[in-house]
Amino acid sequence: MSEMQQAHGLAADAISTNGIPGEELRVYIERIERLEEEKATLGQDIRDLYLEAKGNGFDPKVMKEIIKLRKKDPDEVDEEDAILHLYKQALGMLNPPSIQ
Repeated sequence: MSEMQQAHGLAADAISTNGIPGEELRVYIERIERLEEEKATLGQDIRDLYLEAKGNGFDPKVMKEIIKLRKKDPDEVDEEDAILHLYKQALGMLNPPSIQ
């Protein structure tokens, strides 16, 4: 038996004797580890999609903003847009209307 296995066995014995159900804890830990791996894989898949979209002429930064907006309530988006417009106007960041 290796030192690592011995240490693992001692830890499991300590957990069992301290009233903590070691096997149940191990199951939770392993499930979390699997989900973390899946999350990392999904994150990479999402990055790949943004790169693909960029390669096809789309702006990933703007796409991320659109995704954030789609998660919000439309009224909240309208209110934020109105405030943003007001702030831009106050700072002179809006072009005056052109006269035709």
